[in-house]
Amino acid sequence: MKVSKISGLAIAAAAALAAAAVSGQSKSAAPATPADSRVARGKYLVTAAVCNDCHTPKKWLPGRPDPVPLEGHLLAGHLENEKLPPPPAGNTSWIAVGSQDFTAWAGPWGISYAMNITPDENTGIGSWSEATFVQAMRTGKHMGTSRPILPPMPWQGYAQLTDEDLKSIYAYLRTIPAVRNRVPDPAPPPSAAGGTGRAPAPKPTAQKP
Repeated sequence: MKVSKISGLAIAAAAALAAAAVSGQSKSAAPATPADSRVARGKYLVTAAVCNDCHTPKKWLPGRPDPVPLEGHLLAGHLENEKLPPPPAGNTSWIAVGSQDFTAWAGPWGISYAMNITPDENTGIGSWSEATFVQAMRTGKHMGTSRPILPPMPWQGYAQLTDEDLKSIYAYLRTIPAVRNRVPDPAPPPSAAGGTGRAPAPKPTAQKP
């Protein structure tokens, strides 16, 4: 009789453990929510579109043919404390040049710096709404309304993405660590007058008597 009671308790305990295991498995195997799926899609698109190539600062290591991402600065843009000398002059064969980690570029448009696209409220896109982000990608305008988004940012290609894809990119960018890094403002080309992009007016020539 005692053996029977012990066996019964053992069977009951085993059944309880099995039920708990099944319950735990069902929780871990719960289907992803739409929000989770959107973030995963956004991460895939950001990776496939090589956004890190320009928006993540990098460092060069001996023996490597390419730079490696700077830890803790994922998609933080050109470093605010990295002061660059004037870019070399371009010519008809080499019209654009990039900085050592590809976060700054110079060409006929002037100098552009890869933006901080982390969710930092003050120096990144933390204050941008989803609609603002989509509008910026659609129009090629900063925040969808202001200055042009400058080369080499290929916004013309991203503008062809669906609204769902752009919203997924935005959703993913909201999940990465916020980095406080104030990227410099773009600089106009030397030929621009007052930063307008227009050539300066010619100086009047002295008239002969």
